Amino acid sequence: MIMKKTLVYLSLGAVVLSMGSCSKKVGEFASEYFTTNPTPLETVGQTVPATISGTVPAKFMPKNAVVTVTPVLAWDGGEASSSQVVFQGENARANGQVISYKEGGSVTIPFNVRYQPEMQKSDLYLDFKVNQGGNDYVLPRVKVGYGVIATSTMTDVATLTPASAPSGFERIIQEKYSAEIKFLINQANIRANQVNAADYVDFNGQLQKANEAPNREIAGVTVNSYASPDGSLEFNTQLAEKRENNTVSYVENQLKKDKITEFGELTSSFTPEDWEGFQQLVEKSNIQDKELILSVLKMYKDPEMREKELRNLSAVFDELADEILPQLRYSKVIATVNVIGKSDEQMNKEFDTDPSKLSIDEILFVGTLTNDLNRKKAIYTEATKLYPNDFRTWNNLGAVEYQLGNYDAASKALAKAAKIAPNDKQVELNEGLVALANDNVSKAKDLIGGAAGVPEAASALGVLYLEEGKVSNALNSFGGEKNNNAALAQILSKDYSAAKNTLASIKNPNATTYYLAAVVGARTNNENMVLTNLREAVKLDSKMAEKAKNDLEFASYNLSSL
Repeated sequence: MIMKKTLVYLSLGAVVLSMGSCSKKVGEFASEYFTTNPTPLETVGQTVPATISGTVPAKFMPKNAVVTVTPVLAWDGGEASSSQVVFQGENARANGQVISYKEGGSVTIPFNVRYQPEMQKSDLYLDFKVNQGGNDYVLPRVKVGYGVIATSTMTDVATLTPASAPSGFERIIQEKYSAEIKFLINQANIRANQVNAADYVDFNGQLQKANEAPNREIAGVTVNSYASPDGSLEFNTQLAEKRENNTVSYVENQLKKDKITEFGELTSSFTPEDWEGFQQLVEKSNIQDKELILSVLKMYKDPEMREKELRNLSAVFDELADEILPQLRYSKVIATVNVIGKSDEQMNKEFDTDPSKLSIDEILFVGTLTNDLNRKKAIYTEATKLYPNDFRTWNNLGAVEYQLGNYDAASKALAKAAKIAPNDKQVELNEGLVALANDNVSKAKDLIGGAAGVPEAASALGVLYLEEGKVSNALNSFGGEKNNNAALAQILSKDYSAAKNTLASIKNPNATTYYLAAVVGARTNNENMVLTNLREAVKLDSKMAEKAKNDLEFASYNLSSL
């Protein structure tokens, strides 16, 4: 009887204990229950990610309680919330992380929000909302982290190089003129009817014009002489050489007669048996048995055997003698003439006085003769007026507007370029740069990705990777480039030596260059490097002083001198 009473009392005690673990409310959470990695917070690309790990003590979590936790990053004037996480007692009906009443337990709370500059001075909190037995109540928020290091957001989009469409202008354009002098079979003398023929007279006239024109020069004259592949090789060699010598003499005398003293170099050569020319002429002819002739050419490599076998084909040899072989007894005279374009000075002067005198290629070239972006803008603006249907004028204007920071104007000019040349990759890249400057990363990614192959796309793609937090991909895209963005990628990969060398190699450093060098100094505990570079950054951009004072990269340094 006594044993039964004892069992009843024990059972009742267990029920009372169970009811107590369910009926009591959740106590206030404490900051020491939680750790945040990293602390302070740090951006990855353009986001602020972190992991909050919690340890809930034993007999803290009622079995029927459901706690909804909201991570909140708060700053003066605003706050941003991340996704909610639920954890619960072991008897609660929910899908959260379960915490034992008796033993306690661990919870993981992920955090991720889009970065805003105001977040540098901020605190990370957890907000708690409890549902227990159908009743809702709120617990005090708990601070679990502070501040945001935002170095990864310092991509320098403004320094990206847009793609300029090439002008197509060539200072020297080569022109070639030629004429042929035909010879009778087995002869090398130059006949009057050949040099008085229309094509040779025209050739000679071109030489005289080139000699007289101030913007043209004869760069060279070449004589190539040939013999047809009938007869012996020894005879043909002597014959072709005679034709060469006679033609050279004639050309030299004609140059003297026309008082042409500047003609580069007169070179010459001869071909004893022009089998290559023979084959080409046969292939183009209407000779009935030409396939048979061509097969003989392929079958016999020795010139004398070839000729012998062709002569054996008596049915076709007469056709060859009448139609093909006479065309292979000649000298070809070729003159190379350089047409020299306007000088830089001439084109600049014409743009300033009368731009309409410039061709489209010339005016686009003038745009490359200056590093002054405002003059470039004036040149390309005029180009769009004179040649509005050439996409290059609008593309290059858009590129300059981008470099000037006039992103709306750049977008309008590039839209006109895209309308004229919808598939041009240079235009596509430049539109991608404008989208990137306007923080439209998704659009920028599509456009820049579609511009693969444009040299300037690699650096732009590197910045996109940085925006996405893909540092190793960014490093691959930048390769050996020496610019702020490449240095930023090296800093984020903790290769501070490489970053220092890259920053020191930048030809035209700006405020961001010096600021990043100060970050390298801070991360390598070099106070002199921090202060020296921050002073240079502030000289170029006074806003850098306030930025640095709010930047946790420099929390250990006295920046009052800035």
